[in-house]
Amino acid sequence: MTPAKHGDSVEVHYRILLADGSVFDSTLQREPIRFEIGQDERHRAFEEALVGMDVGESKTVNLSSSQAFGPYLQEKVIEVERDRVEVDGDLYKGQTLKMMGCSRRAIIVKVVDFSELSVTLDTNHPLAGKDITLDIRLVKIIPET
Repeated sequence: MTPAKHGDSVEVHYRILLADGSVFDSTLQREPIRFEIGQDERHRAFEEALVGMDVGESKTVNLSSSQAFGPYLQEKVIEVERDRVEVDGDLYKGQTLKMMGCSRRAIIVKVVDFSELSVTLDTNHPLAGKDITLDIRLVKIIPET
């Protein structure tokens, strides 16, 4: 079988590790993810690491914060009117919410603080400012039909 290339639909298992060795996310206990390489469905460095890999091959990629999700930016901590934040149940500090961003794409935000009138949200990616390690295993290249 030929190695993975741009345009291939693939199934992949991965682990994202933080600098201290803790696991941020992993598919090892669930189904592999499926996507097309080169469509920016996943992080660009993640997709590029798959190019040239054979089915069954594993790879470890170390990414600095600038290569991964960029620096943590204080200006991405914003205050919005409380009535603009919809939540099921009670609002609490540290809560993560899915909201529509300016580009009409869903983003994950974290509640930093709130009052009766406003909510302070951290819109930075959860991995912003962090160096990460990606452990990737190419499970399958899905044939075109």
